[in-house]
Amino acid sequence: MKKQIYIAIGIVIVIIISLWYFLGGDTQSSETIEVEAKKGEFKIAVTTSGELEAKSSEKIYGPDNLRNVRIWQVKIDDIVPDGTVVDSGDFVATLDRTELANRMKDQELELEQLETQYTKTKLDTSLELRSLRDELINLQYALEEKKIELEQSKYEPPATIRQVEIDLERAQRNYDQAVKNYQLKFEKAEANMQDVAAQRTKAQRKYDEMADVLSQFTIFAPKSGMVIYRRGWDGKKQGIGSQVSTWDNVVATLPDLTKMISKTYVNEIDISKVKVGQQVEIGIDAFPEKKFTGEVTEVANIGEQMKNTNAKVFEVLIEVNEFDSVMRPAMTTKNIIITDIISDALSVPIECIHTGDSVTYVVTGSRRQQVIVGKSNENEIIVLAGIEEGDDVFILPPEGYEEYRLSTLDDEVIARFEQENPRAEEVDSAAQQPETQGKGMKPGFEKGKRPPQGGKMGGRKKPTN
Repeated sequence: MKKQIYIAIGIVIVIIISLWYFLGGDTQSSETIEVEAKKGEFKIAVTTSGELEAKSSEKIYGPDNLRNVRIWQVKIDDIVPDGTVVDSGDFVATLDRTELANRMKDQELELEQLETQYTKTKLDTSLELRSLRDELINLQYALEEKKIELEQSKYEPPATIRQVEIDLERAQRNYDQAVKNYQLKFEKAEANMQDVAAQRTKAQRKYDEMADVLSQFTIFAPKSGMVIYRRGWDGKKQGIGSQVSTWDNVVATLPDLTKMISKTYVNEIDISKVKVGQQVEIGIDAFPEKKFTGEVTEVANIGEQMKNTNAKVFEVLIEVNEFDSVMRPAMTTKNIIITDIISDALSVPIECIHTGDSVTYVVTGSRRQQVIVGKSNENEIIVLAGIEEGDDVFILPPEGYEEYRLSTLDDEVIARFEQENPRAEEVDSAAQQPETQGKGMKPGFEKGKRPPQGGKMGGRKKPTN
């Protein structure tokens, strides 16, 4: 029994010693991360998010001549889903016919009224001209009678003959006036008929034009392709229920997917670095394993304000060099615009650079080495002087590194680099600000504080070669 008690006590003691060793015995130790200064090609880039668009596309238009029938807006009643692949002549959309159909009914009623008016005018004219022609015949008979009376009165007294002559002249004048009146009445009747006929023709033409426009309210694809909804001024897709304006009656588009561009926006701080012709590395968020290349083709001269923010941005268009069937309009892209490439440059991660006492330095071995730095990108910075290729520098330096001996550069070296590289002078001036890092440093690294744990090395352990 006593033996079992002693064994249990021994086990408890071993457990306590083990816990102390693993949990509290190394509380004062510190872990570090070192990397080697590497030499090679150094890329400076601006990274943005963009959206794929077709470089060129064919527009699918609504009906022509909507303005001629006094239709200013028409609603999309039905349309194929966005992204539908269609062949030439396939159905794409239908538009709301209600307003135009009502106008056609009114026009049809007006046309019937004009048809009735034309028939009535034609009948009235025929009756009036027939009456005038009968009157002319009667006057002609009266004139012939007066001529006969004149021939029979040649043996009558002169006064009687003169009276007959006067009656003949009066009958002749009445006949001539009736002929002229008939001619005027005929011309007037022709004018009335032409006026009514013109009104009827105009109404008929207007009705036919409405019927022709109405037949275009069913829209078909002009060629094969993928139907992409058009976006309105607010960026929303114009699907079922959207309005199509008569001034810009585009219902949808058929993009040419063999040539794509990425539309992106660069903030005002970085826009000075972006130029037409620069190369771009492009990735698609939906297919991260695929990589493409591109070229900046257009940089906006005027900035614009992003919605719901105070940020000013400039539109940049990037043409994609390659073609892949997976690329679709509106896909999100990651664009790395290469603004500068420096060959054979010595660089270290930005986290390796520290500042203190107006000096920019790195921690290497058991000392702090003053360095002169140059341009930087998102992750790394060029070291112009102070260390050599292959030197180990700390990303995560040991505790108390601020007390290490500081090795400074010769004044001649500093002066030479300040003349040759104004960038170095700017970094040194930035280093004069206490409790901050040099130019290009990432925020959150203050003097006397250790960098955040787990950086880009993925942990706290020192890497092994």
